[in-house]
Order: sequence, then structure tokens, then C-alpha cells
Amino acid sequence: MNTKTYAGIEDQYSKLDTSKIVLIPVPYDGTSTWQKGADKGPEAFLNASENMELYDIETKTEVYKQGVFLADAIIENTSAEAVVDAVHKTVKKYIKRNKFVTTFGGEHSISIGTIRAFNECFDDLTVLQIDAHADLRKTYHGSKCNHACAVYEASQTTNLIQVGIRSMDVMETTVMDEEKTYFAHEMAMDETWMDSAIDQMTDNVYITFDLDALDPSIMPSTGTPEPGGLFWYETLDFIRQVFEEKNVVGFDIVELCPNPEEKSSDFVAAKLYYKMLTYKFLNDNAADDYENNFKESKGNTNKISKFNNEEDHE
Repeated sequence: MNTKTYAGIEDQYSKLDTSKIVLIPVPYDGTSTWQKGADKGPEAFLNASENMELYDIETKTEVYKQGVFLADAIIENTSAEAVVDAVHKTVKKYIKRNKFVTTFGGEHSISIGTIRAFNECFDDLTVLQIDAHADLRKTYHGSKCNHACAVYEASQTTNLIQVGIRSMDVMETTVMDEEKTYFAHEMAMDETWMDSAIDQMTDNVYITFDLDALDPSIMPSTGTPEPGGLFWYETLDFIRQVFEEKNVVGFDIVELCPNPEEKSSDFVAAKLYYKMLTYKFLNDNAADDYENNFKESKGNTNKISKFNNEEDHE
């Protein structure tokens, strides 16, 4: 049982029953193909969070008072498939408790499980992938659960919108929907890309944020840093607009590969996570809207009806 609290917050804001937010660490790095270390990402993120000021100057709020429950880390690591299954099961369990579920990886393969859970629980889901890499391979190194396959399933089963892409294999062009892909080199010359991307989203949005989407000048500690990435304030501008205009149902952050000699990346990840929570709960009614939307979605489709009929053995 985890005895720590997120960001060192007081016990009164960290209990499951009273917290609106759940944070699930997934320290897995079994399929990465270059720099290893993403399994150390959740611990580095949590350590940085403990040293972060919890008053947000921009919004004049303290979102942690909504309650953040730090769940036990998912430590399954026997195979990528087993990790995806464990993540899927755990995330779905907390969604069914009407929590705002967030996940911190680990490598990007964990998002296969999170996206699957949210897609089963919310109708007409958009997956917003903010990433340097397309991650659209159907299989890689013999597995459908490789980090290079992180959003292939989402491309087939959800409304996938990709932002910040600047590295991919030629075969991924056969899967990619270029009308819903925002390449970094084009974004740099297009002042309308944020509005365009948001216009393509459905009401319910799940965000999977790979930290290598950010420029290496502000996020060097990631497994495969790519030049030409997003910067801090344009990133915040975009995600705040998404949270304001859409019902963000959950999110994950992945691919922090901490370097003991470079702590700024850990802090960027911690600050990004807190900012995303802040934007979600900036409206005092956000938690109620989330719960009502979840309840309404459950009756909308056969997919949701099937979800309702499942027995919860947790």
C-alpha cells in the first residue's frame, strides 16, 4: 500500500473516497529501443512534485484541494501485453468510481491500456496525441503493445488527432490521417493550427502527452528527443483551450527518462501535470460536469451498455 501522497499534500486531500482525481504511476520501460530509463520517470516526477509550489499564479487556484489520490504503482512487467492489460483494468476500475483518472508513465506503450479503458467508458472519444513520433505501427519487434504502436489501436477505434509530429516511418503514412495530423514544421508557420485541431475534436477528449513533443531545449530528458518541438507557453495555450472547449475525460503523461545530472525535465513534467489538472478544474463545476457526462454516456451506445453489464470484481 502506498504511504506517500501526491506532491506531499495533506492527508485530507489525498484519500480515495474524497478525492476527485486519481493518479496512477506506471514505471514500465520494457520496449523502448534507444535510451532506457522511463521506468524511473514516475518516481522522478513525484519527487519533483513534492518540491513544486501548489499555488498556480496564472489561475489563482490550488487544484490539489480537489483531492488527488496517489494509487499504488502498476508494477507488472512480465510482458508489454501484460502491462497493457493491467493498466486497462486499473484505469477502468477508477473510471467506474467516477474519478478523473490520470496516469504517469513509463514508456508510451502504457497508453494503449489507458486509451482502451476510456474508449470503452466514453462515447465518441477523441484521442489527442501530443508527441514527436507518430507511434502508428501495427506491430513492432513482434508485439502490438510496443511503444511504437502506442496509438495504432486508437487510430482504428477513436477520433485520433496527432499534434507535434516530426518523426515517423514511411509505412506509418499508410495508417495516418494527414487531415488530422499537425506536423511540427507546418505548425511553426501556421497560426491557426490550434483552432483547427480543436474544431476536429468531438466533445469527449482523452489526452496522451508524450514529453518528447516538447523541444529538447526544455525537455532533454526523454528517451528519443527530437529537435523542433513545442515550447512551454504555446503548449499551455493549446491545452488550456482544449480543456476550456472540450470535456477532457482523462490524460496520461509518458516518456520522462530522468537524468540525475539534469533535474529541470523532472520539474517540467511535474508542472505540466499540475497545469493540466488546474485547467480541468478551473471551473468549479468541472467535477460535476465530468460525472454527469460519464453517466449520460453509459446509456448512449452498445459499447457503453456492454461496459455497464460487466461485473466489477474489484
